[in-house]
Order: sequence, then C-alpha cells, then structure tokens
Amino acid sequence: MSKVLMLFLIFFKIGSFSFGGGYAMLPFIQQEFIDKYHFITNKEFLDLLALSQSTPGPIAINSATFIGFKAGGFWGSLASSIGVVLFSVIGLTIIASLFDKFKDNEKVEKILSVLRPITLGFILSAVFSSATGITWGLYDIIAFISAFYLLYTKKVGSIAIVFIYGCIGILLSFF
Repeated sequence: MSKVLMLFLIFFKIGSFSFGGGYAMLPFIQQEFIDKYHFITNKEFLDLLALSQSTPGPIAINSATFIGFKAGGFWGSLASSIGVVLFSVIGLTIIASLFDKFKDNEKVEKILSVLRPITLGFILSAVFSSATGITWGLYDIIAFISAFYLLYTKKVGSIAIVFIYGCIGILLSFF
C-alpha cells in the first residue's frame, strides 16, 4: 500500500471514530503516528500542538496537514487532510437532513449523553500523555500555570495567550 493511501486511511479512521472534535483525536493521533508507525516523535507532536494553536484552522486539519506532509510530502498532506474530514462531511450532511426528525428523540439524547464524558476522557488522556514528553523547567511551569490561570479565571482569549507567550519565547531565544 502506498504511503499516501495509508495516510488517507489512517486519518479517515481517526476522523470516523473521534467524537468531540480535534482534541478528542489527539490520543488516536498519538497511537497511530507516534507509537505504531513512528511517523513523528513525541517532541514533534508537542511542536505540532503548539503550531496548531498559533495558526488558523481546526487542530484536526492542522495535525493531518503537518503529519501528512512530514510523512508523504504534498500528496500525503492532501490525502491526510481529506481523510480526516471526509467522514464528518458525509455524517453531518446526513445528520443535518434528519435533525428535525430526531432532535427530541430520547434515545438519541441518551447516546449523546454517554459520548460527552468519553470525549473529555480522550482529551485528558492526550494532555497527560503530552505532559510526560515535556522537560519541565521553571519557565515551562510558570508558563503553564499562568496560561491556565489567564484562560480559565480571567477568560483571556487563547489567541492573545499564544501571541503573548510567543513573544516571550522569541525574547527568551536571545538569551
């Protein structure tokens, strides 16, 4: 199987079984591309997360584009990006056409109520797995705590946080 087709199929699988958005995909991306196929390292994954936060677009597309390009060049990037969204496009088209018919269905609501906490579990799993790949220095600890504080309690926007800490990182790179 060609690498481009393989990337498409892996990202199609990830996009098909990741409920809860891009962050819910992170553990699947780790399993497939770090642990199983070794297309990227844990450090590259952390860099990918940082870059995805500082570039426009959903993290799922940014991840697929980055990993696809690294593993298969332009065509790998294109195949990965299409693969990760294809199931959602098809699924949402079908759901949108049926939404009014089933929006008040008790069984549908129960299914969704089970999926919500699972999604949070996926996200936390990715957070803890990623945190173990960081060499925690004083700056890292201060940046983590202060960013969390600003985001959670002061409701500072994530774009502002990325910009502020990006500027701090640039300044620190001169020392």
